[in-house]
Amino acid sequence: MENQCLGLAEAMGLEPTIKRIHSKKPWKWLPPQLWISPLKRLRESGDQLHTPWPDIVISCGRQAIPQSIAIRKASKNKCFTIHIQTPNCRADRFDLVIVPWHDRLRGQNVIVSEGSLTRITTQKLMAEFAKFSDSLQNLASPVVTVLVGGSNKCYDVNPQVMTDLSQHLGSLHEKTGCHFLVTTSRRTGAENISILKRALETIPHQLWSGEGDNPYFAYLHRADAIIVTADSVNMVCEAVTAGKPVYVFDLPGGNKKFNRFHERMKTLNFTRNFTGSLDEWSPAKLSETERIAKIVWDKIGH
Repeated sequence: MENQCLGLAEAMGLEPTIKRIHSKKPWKWLPPQLWISPLKRLRESGDQLHTPWPDIVISCGRQAIPQSIAIRKASKNKCFTIHIQTPNCRADRFDLVIVPWHDRLRGQNVIVSEGSLTRITTQKLMAEFAKFSDSLQNLASPVVTVLVGGSNKCYDVNPQVMTDLSQHLGSLHEKTGCHFLVTTSRRTGAENISILKRALETIPHQLWSGEGDNPYFAYLHRADAIIVTADSVNMVCEAVTAGKPVYVFDLPGGNKKFNRFHERMKTLNFTRNFTGSLDEWSPAKLSETERIAKIVWDKIGH
């Protein structure tokens, strides 16, 4: 969520002050319309919100909704409020709401984006690659970056699923002689990481699973193709924004929103399904954050 806010701010040319808030009980469980004096309901373990009020607030996530609404009111509508993702309240409580296409919210002050906003730019990818260039620049082609997520409310990434993914990666290496650059997430889990490590033992690869500097952006830049598990809209959108062929490895589970998102990405030629091989394919490149930033400035100017 924070990366979406930062991505928009950076695309707008702003240097934001980051506020990470912790709401008190029972308020954090209640819908925004039931909060009383939201600005007084923040725990001291997080940041506090107080005057002088900023010119612009960019928020994301449920806990930020009552705070953004309260700041707008306290500033007498002088603070321009932008909320990212569908809020659990009326959209007109903000100046602008930015939602992904696969969400259903539409309205006069609603901007629709293809997927989620990201911090990916060509300049950022090149700068991050430079930090790891010694270990990445002389790899045998094709270089395939693999972004592995994990279980969430919609998808189950269990050991059998990880075994299936590992077998598909092995098959791809047999066909292409590729070099893998692999990252896992906090949701991947120790057992799944162990399965992945064993499968890659005899295959040229680099695996980052949380230790040392994070080469995530460098891996995106170096990739000739990217494989990403289906459990994360953000991971797919970051991969697509890097402008490389992106293959999505399907997972057990899903829901209507995820299904709409993945079908939309395939329809627009951003992604294809990963089944153990690479296609000859020139994908479209997603540049949503820059497009949305221009629209936001136009709205603020009016």
